[in-house]
Amino acid sequence: MHAQIVLFDGFDPLDVIAPYEVFYAGGAASGGGVSVELVSAEGPREVVSGTGRLTLRATAALDPARPGVVLVPGASGRIGEPGEAPDQEAGAAGEWRRDESIPVLLGRTLTTGLPELLRAAMANPRITVAAVCGGSLVLAMAGLLEGRPATTHHLGLDLLDATGVQAVDARVVDDGDLVTGAGVTSGLDLGLHLLEREIGPRVAHAVERLFAHERRGIVWRREGPVPVTV
Repeated sequence: MHAQIVLFDGFDPLDVIAPYEVFYAGGAASGGGVSVELVSAEGPREVVSGTGRLTLRATAALDPARPGVVLVPGASGRIGEPGEAPDQEAGAAGEWRRDESIPVLLGRTLTTGLPELLRAAMANPRITVAAVCGGSLVLAMAGLLEGRPATTHHLGLDLLDATGVQAVDARVVDDGDLVTGAGVTSGLDLGLHLLEREIGPRVAHAVERLFAHERRGIVWRREGPVPVTV
């Protein structure tokens, strides 16, 4: 399994690093069965996060033809005012201020080549598209999740629902070729779930023990009877 983790200006570092480490450790535990790289829509470049301008380097362009996993993180910045809409008309990539809000940073991805690359990835039956936290909103705002179950940070569930997504308040939501995680630390659980699903539970368990992390909650799937009461 090869994982491409997408970087964009203003990304949240933990959304990236948590699953990156899970996949990297999974590669070691599986004898090379998993590989992972950081990519961007623009190709190799230094990409500045929204957390203290911490910078990571994308080593390649996102390739929607390569089988495996494409993972989209959320953004890091101000929470934003209630009802603040994503800004789809903001300036060019890299031209953003430290005090910009998460909705603005997420909305700016729509002005790049990322949405079309993600559209192509979602159309590829050999790719599972994953998202952590606000990454689900990037996909939703690009019109790629309508009618599908997904989750995001609890503060963004209403916005996710407003885009026509079946918003699910769960730690991880598995809808086959779409797997989404809630708040930032859910990137660990999402990565471990994908590792278990694609490689096997013994490898996932070994990585879970290595990180001294116990996965939380039940992975939501569109299976079984619908609950009558909760």
